[in-house]
Amino acid sequence: MELRVLKYFIAIAREGNMTRAAEILHVTQPTLSKQIKDLEIELGKKLFARTNYAVRLTAEGEILYKRALDIVTLAADTVDELKNMEAETGGNINIGAAESDSIRHIARLIRRLQSENRGIKVSIYSGDSEAVEYRLDRGQLDFAVVVRDFNPAKYNAVELPYKDRFGLICRADNPLSQKSQITIEDLKDEPIIVSRQAFAHDLRKWCGEAADSLNVVATGDIPFNLSLLVKEGLGSLVCFDKIINTGDGSDLRYIPFFPPLEAPMYIIWKKNADFTPAARKFREMLEF
Repeated sequence: MELRVLKYFIAIAREGNMTRAAEILHVTQPTLSKQIKDLEIELGKKLFARTNYAVRLTAEGEILYKRALDIVTLAADTVDELKNMEAETGGNINIGAAESDSIRHIARLIRRLQSENRGIKVSIYSGDSEAVEYRLDRGQLDFAVVVRDFNPAKYNAVELPYKDRFGLICRADNPLSQKSQITIEDLKDEPIIVSRQAFAHDLRKWCGEAADSLNVVATGDIPFNLSLLVKEGLGSLVCFDKIINTGDGSDLRYIPFFPPLEAPMYIIWKKNADFTPAARKFREMLEF
């Protein structure tokens, strides 16, 4: 598979239309059709189901699409990394991060690094710990900020000087909003919205077997999106403090759990990683 052909494939998948994809890629439609036909022959799989007006991915096409995105991104990152290996200034740093107020600490380090080193740029990928570790393992990230246990045999780590505290975010008209703390008993009859990671790891740690009897009505990954479900009255959100606005002017309230449930934050990187000069300078800041 040629990288160029994978880029053609991705464009068609995104547009759902061969003509529009050809226009974006600045190639003729017959050329594009032939490249995709040759790719299907090479793989022995049908990648698109065609109609008179559109194309859609087959099941095999969906699998290739996910992999092709990773391959094309990794190729572009590799080119940038090689270009920056000998650069005395500048370069890119790729960081994956779970949603947390402790990212402020990372932001301060980045600001200091950029003030001392002209041309350094930072790319932030947001996702839960599992998602950012996946990208870290595949070389798509230099560092990852995680809120769960990690494998010390695979990664070096620095614990950030913050701990995130779990609590419940509910609407101001919810009777629970009048409480000063939330116990397991308070959650028994409450529709619960929670991130997949928090439910699988942290919530179970806090309430044990009682987690299985909770009325979980929605799960997701991005706290802001889940907070919109709270605003629409679907339930209350199990979440860290300080990442959703619950202050003055907000119709949401945050109440901490009791007993307290806290999550330490770590920034991790692969052991024996070959860093660019920019990433190396950032790591030295972390270890100082």
